Amino acid sequence: MSKRIALVASHGPEAQAELEALKQRYGSVAPEEADVIVALGGDGFMLRTLHRHLALGKPVYGMKLGTIGFLLNQFHLDNLQERIARAQATVMRPLSMRAHAESGTTVEALAFNEVSLLRQTKQAAHIRVSLNGIVRIEELMCDGVLVATPAGSTAYNLSAHGPILPIGSNMLAMTPISPFRPRRWRGAVLPATTEIKFEVLDPYKRPVSATADSSEVRDVVEVLIRESTEHTMTLLFDPEHNLEERILNEQFTV
Repeated sequence: MSKRIALVASHGPEAQAELEALKQRYGSVAPEEADVIVALGGDGFMLRTLHRHLALGKPVYGMKLGTIGFLLNQFHLDNLQERIARAQATVMRPLSMRAHAESGTTVEALAFNEVSLLRQTKQAAHIRVSLNGIVRIEELMCDGVLVATPAGSTAYNLSAHGPILPIGSNMLAMTPISPFRPRRWRGAVLPATTEIKFEVLDPYKRPVSATADSSEVRDVVEVLIRESTEHTMTLLFDPEHNLEERILNEQFTV
């Protein structure tokens, strides 16, 4: 039985052209009426799609018409219904970020890839790190620090020399960005149930921003991070290019 498809695409000219070709061949309904959402673009557009349609709970099948495409399948115009029918599902559980700003405001956001803290000026950030209410690092001096999901462990986290985490590992990667002190600390792999707190020391002299995927909060003084227990999204992958296999391959790429 054919699935009702909602076709969405990035604003790039190639993605828009293929969007029209797919619409003519398979039709398209509104995301609210669809059985599956098909996203055309790159990883950035896929992340925006996950955030935009989170409340619908519909599975998302992505096809690469962008630059990286780690979260997407290869683009082919043919056999879309058949590919969706045999696709393998990967459940994504995002991180929940609660950021308290110096102004007194509190901002909550979700991240499917990572939550990152970054210095805003030439001054290095000074950050206290606590796990489940216990201080683990009294003062981390760095350009920043991030917490990545398994799916996000191959993105910014990998560029910062963090570990690659297998899908389904129920772990998180905490990785410092250009750490100065403690000099030998290179991060940690944490159970996904860990509640993480970052406190910005001397936020006036050394301001720090916090970003959950693309949602940024400036001048934060405290950031709480945990795995969301309320939200999930399902990504669909071709069996020969499933996300677990891609993450495994990344660990043997030279």
